[in-house]
Amino acid sequence: MSGGMHRDFEAAMSFLNEGDDYLVVSHVQPDGDAISSTLAAAWLLDRLGKRVVLANQDPVPDRLRFLSGSERILSLDSLAPDLRFKRIVAVDCADFKRIGQLSERFAEGAELLNIDHHPTNDAYGVCNLIVPEAAATAQILFELIAASGHALDAAAAELLYTGLLTDTGGFRYSNTDTRVMQTAARLLEAGADGYRIADRLLETMTLPQLKLLRLGLNRMEFRFDDRVCSMLITPEDMAEIGAAPEDLEGLVNYARNVEGVEAGVLLKGLRDGSVKASLRSGGTLDVAAIASAFGGGGHIRAAGCRLEDDVQIEALLSAIGEALEPR
Repeated sequence: MSGGMHRDFEAAMSFLNEGDDYLVVSHVQPDGDAISSTLAAAWLLDRLGKRVVLANQDPVPDRLRFLSGSERILSLDSLAPDLRFKRIVAVDCADFKRIGQLSERFAEGAELLNIDHHPTNDAYGVCNLIVPEAAATAQILFELIAASGHALDAAAAELLYTGLLTDTGGFRYSNTDTRVMQTAARLLEAGADGYRIADRLLETMTLPQLKLLRLGLNRMEFRFDDRVCSMLITPEDMAEIGAAPEDLEGLVNYARNVEGVEAGVLLKGLRDGSVKASLRSGGTLDVAAIASAFGGGGHIRAAGCRLEDDVQIEALLSAIGEALEPR
């Protein structure tokens, strides 16, 4: 993340230094990396003496509300109707449309700094700090804060550790390299309570999560010689269980983790009749390339897209089957 990326970090720091007022946003249905990166960007802007507003189209998941400053992340409705922002920092947002309805609050000619680690990011900012080899956007912010010369306090360390922990699946995914572990060690040294964060985010399960898991396991379907496993959750399921979108997090891994399965797929039905597909690869299969063909994106082993109907669902599953290497 050093060397060739040096100038991009300098440009990002210039963007953060040049203005006075900033809006920090991330993607809809924010996960651990999105929330922690939003708050870490705000932490840095606070240190730079800037005025900063944090907002997201969707609420902070309950399990992430323990993070310092999470109450600062506003909903779209709580922003004054006539408020428009000229300088925006988007974090962990693979493409512009993932910002959602908040983009309606960008002023005409607004300038945007795009900080992200998704390889499918199309560099939609006037300034882009995109580091595909980073395991999480939080890791990029760790480097950016280091470049700013501001020393991390325990609160900032916990934010960054949370993003790193969640986007590496508890340091289990293939993106867990030596740099990730070195960064994690630095964050623990700075005061992050690694055990408490892991216990809350990896070990604790809500009752709705457990009920969704039971449902998902019952609905597992295997295809292509048991090399692809899919699960379906409907809007009716979510309503009946009283589940929030965050309760689905990690469910797709149960499909991927079955021995012999090369691709796990979670199909989540939405109220408008469309379906959100979450794809996970257990090996060499590039699910980002498949998701991109359906208007989505992500990483080689973790990606997603939106499908309009059953025909597109079948087309997606067929595309996954065709992409499997012959045995």
